[in-house]
Amino acid sequence: MTLPVPSSRLRSIDLLRGIIMVIMVIDHVRVYSGQPPGGPEPGIFFTRWVTHFCAPVFAFLAGSAAYFHGLKTNLRQLSVFLLTRGSMLVVLELTVVRLGWTFNLRLDQFMLAGIIWMLGWSMIIMAALVRLKPAAVGITGLAVIIFQDVFKLVPRMAPDSIRGAFARYWEIIYPSGSNGPDWIWVLFSVVPWVGVMAAGYGFGIVFRMEPAKRRQVCLVIGITAITIFLAAGSVMTILQPGSANTWPFLFKLLNQRKYPASQLYLCMTLGPAIALIPLAEKAKGRLAEALITIGSVPLFYYILHIPLHHVSAFVVNLLRSGRTGQEWYHVAPFTDVPPAFKWPLWCIYAVFAVNVVMLYFACRWYANYKRMHPKQKWMRYI
Repeated sequence: MTLPVPSSRLRSIDLLRGIIMVIMVIDHVRVYSGQPPGGPEPGIFFTRWVTHFCAPVFAFLAGSAAYFHGLKTNLRQLSVFLLTRGSMLVVLELTVVRLGWTFNLRLDQFMLAGIIWMLGWSMIIMAALVRLKPAAVGITGLAVIIFQDVFKLVPRMAPDSIRGAFARYWEIIYPSGSNGPDWIWVLFSVVPWVGVMAAGYGFGIVFRMEPAKRRQVCLVIGITAITIFLAAGSVMTILQPGSANTWPFLFKLLNQRKYPASQLYLCMTLGPAIALIPLAEKAKGRLAEALITIGSVPLFYYILHIPLHHVSAFVVNLLRSGRTGQEWYHVAPFTDVPPAFKWPLWCIYAVFAVNVVMLYFACRWYANYKRMHPKQKWMRYI
């Protein structure tokens, strides 16, 4: 049994999105601190690990949000919306987001294909996929995730005369061992993320199930994914050949491949998120409402949070050393902070807490403004 289309945005989607966007701040503040993305020290390792949930859950929920958007319109309008918004996200990544990361106008020094780029191209591809039935889109997404390694072999089939150039640009689609285009650093290749978004679109069917059935399906899918991760991940960790890596077993197990996102990485992150959807639907109170507010305006939050962290880094650096350290951030998020100027862990979390509070009030203002001006169509995209 399915329920009618909800008259308002699903609270559980906005709540989960709000949670992961708050968690995301930890990692991006860490970028400006100069601390490495994970490592043998438990504090740094888990500071990074907890943020692994952000990209998969956000891409998955973006697919579910697209499904519900389609219920309020027709497939042609949904395709146009996804194509338009996806194109806008790609442009934003290369302009506004890049400037926020670096405060550097030298485009020849640094260009990043980050998460906004990935979401944009995934939406552009989804503009075609949504012509299929939701279940077919979801199955296609799962197939892309499961069989993603096949994409690594594609450049080998290209003619010899173009194989080198083709392989470089194929890195945007999926890593195949080449260096990638010279003009951009490809952090998020499109595959398998478009698969995650497509799976989230198909999961919209589950969101519309009768509550008791929805809770049961969420728990089954979530626990199954977690079990696969724990079982297969443990076996693969045990069978890893000996190396100089002396990390504890737990660290090795949790250190799954993110670039590109492996099947076990996605089971590790999406499994718990899906299992927790029933709890998210029941969440109440001021904290839940604050997270829902943040999750209801995700792009506004994202665009604002990076320059906020950058300015915060200037303040912290001035207080600690009397200098802004802008020269360390010309290629952010690949910062080059000297060891003597790296922030301690407590400082990262202090800046995180302050910035989340400021971002919440900004999001509350924008969400209210958006609600009061429903006729301004451009606001659907931000």
